[in-house]
Amino acid sequence: MLTPEAATSRRTFLSSSLAVTGATIGLRAVPLHAQKNRSAKDSVTILNPRNRVPLSFIIDDSTCLVNMGHFCMPQFAECYPSRKDYQKPWKTWPREIPDSFVREFGEWCAEHGVKGKYSIVPNPACVGWMDREIPGWSRRELLDSLKLVRELMVPNWDIHPEMITHTRVINLKTGRPINEISPATMENSYPQENKSVDELAAYLAYSLRILKNCDLPCEGVTTPGGFGNLVKPELSLAVHDAVRDVFGSELPHYFKYVIGSGESTMPKLEHVRDLNTNDPKVTVNVPAGTGDWFGGWDGDRESEPDRYATEDAASGRMVEMIEQGEPAVMLCHWPGMYTQGTKAGFRAFQRVVTSLAVRYRNKTVWMKVSQIGRYYAAAELTKITATPDGISLNAPFGTSGFTLRIAKPATGRPIIRTASGESQTLDELGSIADIDSGKWLNEESSQVLCFDLPKGSTTISWAA
Repeated sequence: MLTPEAATSRRTFLSSSLAVTGATIGLRAVPLHAQKNRSAKDSVTILNPRNRVPLSFIIDDSTCLVNMGHFCMPQFAECYPSRKDYQKPWKTWPREIPDSFVREFGEWCAEHGVKGKYSIVPNPACVGWMDREIPGWSRRELLDSLKLVRELMVPNWDIHPEMITHTRVINLKTGRPINEISPATMENSYPQENKSVDELAAYLAYSLRILKNCDLPCEGVTTPGGFGNLVKPELSLAVHDAVRDVFGSELPHYFKYVIGSGESTMPKLEHVRDLNTNDPKVTVNVPAGTGDWFGGWDGDRESEPDRYATEDAASGRMVEMIEQGEPAVMLCHWPGMYTQGTKAGFRAFQRVVTSLAVRYRNKTVWMKVSQIGRYYAAAELTKITATPDGISLNAPFGTSGFTLRIAKPATGRPIIRTASGESQTLDELGSIADIDSGKWLNEESSQVLCFDLPKGSTTISWAA
């Protein structure tokens, strides 16, 4: 049995033998390591999207209206009575995080280009069901809250279920919490015995169907706390099966792990198979690279924004990751943004975003978690070979802003041709800071090309 500390530990990354290690793809040009054609391998380097470091913001414990800090605390205290962390005055905390704050947050992020992942817990702390009723709020309030998420958040944020309740394990046959209250029946430490892929997938699919009933799109899931710690390989496969079954997503992903300083923050490709078919299968594990240093999961802590980035962006974990040239994904919990109504966490977050923008505006790009996973899946798995006329790419997954540095093959403008017969002659730029899809840059000994890579075959040639 897991100790309470281990069960509720947020996420410590452990490499899985089932993971496919990603190529080192960052601002520093490093060739892909797995191409069969040596001449193509030596001449082509895949860069970050638009030659920029991806940024993303993962928000956990968010949902419609319900303040998870208020409602989760007594349930955790019941299960872990000796934990001082759960002996807090939760009754004095607000029961609601209002839609007015969601709108304030979402509009500010849209204005500043911030993207990421936003959870919607389907049955938050057993309070009520997102696709039915939440006692304490009117039906109209719930519908308006869901509409706000669809219209304001969905364009820039992946929506994930964070399992079903984030507290009590649900009996899928009855829809009610299991009677026993113990670490074995709390989602943040479930399961504590072996579970098959099918059993785990059924649990994930239950949560996904609730969000589908709410007309919320999902390409991935977030695990609450230590959910799945004892069945990591099975969990990864279950994510793939459940997300595909409920939403038909081509490339399922999930968030579970936090990467510490000095380790790679590259997404991990797990259970890679069927790449040479029309239906390739991969689960993308996209980690965060920071702890939660804003307001904590309960919204009762003082923010420490300098741990992400100092005011001059000279140091901090986000700065470290950007300088490393790998995805810089930061983490928080929604109650910590609201911070019991003071919004102290939100203000600290705004300061971090603006500090990073001043120093790294032309070196970073905000992306959804799914977009990061897709880009690096395409970068790792696309086969690149030399041809008599140029270069051929065979991509099991397409992505936008695909960026290559190619040892200069010839003079002339690059032409991209797809298997469907479409062609695009790229437009030349004078500065790599302006690189974007449909553009190319002529360097002294190489060319940098950026274009939207479709699934399937693509060729690159050069105009005479």
